[in-house]
Amino acid sequence: MNKDFRLFKKFIKGKRTAVVGIGVSNIPLINFLLQLGAEVTAFDKKSAEDLGDTARDFIQKGVTLCLGEGYLKKLTGFEVVFKTPSMRIDSEALKLTKEEGAYITSEMEEFMRYCPAKMYGITGSDGKTTTTTIIYNLLKEQGYKTWVGGNIGAPLFSKIEEISENDRVVLELSSFQLMTIETSPEVAVVTNVTPNHLDMHKDMQEYIDSKKNIFKFQDNNSLLVLNRDNEITNSFVPEARGRVRLFSRMTEEPEGGCYKEGRLYACGDKICSREDIVIKGLHNVENYLAAFLATRDEVSIETMKKVASAFRGVEHRNEFVREVDGVKYYNDSIGSSPTRTLATISVFDKPVILIAGGYDKHIPFEPLAERGLDRIKVLVLLGATKNSIKNVFEKVMAERKTFIPIYTVDSLEDAVFKGRAVSEQGDYVVLSPACASFDMFPNFEVRGNKFRDIVNSL
Repeated sequence: MNKDFRLFKKFIKGKRTAVVGIGVSNIPLINFLLQLGAEVTAFDKKSAEDLGDTARDFIQKGVTLCLGEGYLKKLTGFEVVFKTPSMRIDSEALKLTKEEGAYITSEMEEFMRYCPAKMYGITGSDGKTTTTTIIYNLLKEQGYKTWVGGNIGAPLFSKIEEISENDRVVLELSSFQLMTIETSPEVAVVTNVTPNHLDMHKDMQEYIDSKKNIFKFQDNNSLLVLNRDNEITNSFVPEARGRVRLFSRMTEEPEGGCYKEGRLYACGDKICSREDIVIKGLHNVENYLAAFLATRDEVSIETMKKVASAFRGVEHRNEFVREVDGVKYYNDSIGSSPTRTLATISVFDKPVILIAGGYDKHIPFEPLAERGLDRIKVLVLLGATKNSIKNVFEKVMAERKTFIPIYTVDSLEDAVFKGRAVSEQGDYVVLSPACASFDMFPNFEVRGNKFRDIVNSL
């Protein structure tokens, strides 16, 4: 593949270009396309009033805006369309514009197509952000100029001309971003695959297939890092195009990454002890094993030990907020799936008071009830899924002839107040919703910040 960005600059100049979505990643994209000489029209469901200064700024720069209800009906007559990641390629609007001959792409697709640096791509149902951040820190500490993007960090496409072939780029990639890519990173990591985002994907198979795109276009010089303990990721091995390294905390993997007798190994070398790692939980042992295997060719054991003992985790990921009256409060707002919540509550030394519930992604809650019941002292539920979760837990409790108190509330404030009311000295109150936030909050960060504010005001 020719990664000469001058080809894109020549291609995009003067093109009638649509950008769907005026959000965080697309605002720098729109400005960049303007610099490259494209004729840009930006589409968004929000009104000009909602967009405020952003809308006024774009109008001054010559961007045409199509806003409000029914905005996609005007998505016609364009030569290039940049879609937002969550917009399905088979949506009616995109099918029609594709039939007209438009080239449909996204900010991440074009970045990966032309990125001159070695790319590390990380995906999975759980652990993506932590693993991405660990890999970023490992490479940076080793002395590489390192960029981080995708689902986290700043949008990178608008900075592509600042990136050199000697740099390193670390990308957290969601199933939505991966669905349409035709370029895979030189190093690909899949932390695990469990049911997720089934509100957006047609079925579980489509979700799995989207994850496979992270390695589908690799070559025989590439590296794929997979979780041996996860049945789905382990099944990817025969489809790998290049080298494969497996990590496991259940099985000894002398050529890959393993955890035995409290120590972490990568490619046969002892890297560190579990006690050296600051962030809690066996799921974070897995995240480190994946990161060590991904970077073993470029990062020294000394650097790995240094990062493990210094990295304190990512906010909203089982983040300690405050102790009030002997009760500790933890913010795990990123816990938007049952498996993620299970991993979080399993790191505590006693059952927790769990605050859960939110937007319905059509993921079954039975695994949380069946495997998490013994890890929960009290369950406080809110959001669109509160009754669904309650019904599942009541069924499992009836089968086991056991009981934990379950409370349903109407707001996050009520949930925190209820958690405080039922807690005793030495308890943990943990927000780990097992659901997305979209029924009550724009994203998990806003939800986590709100939880933090409520706890800090107690």
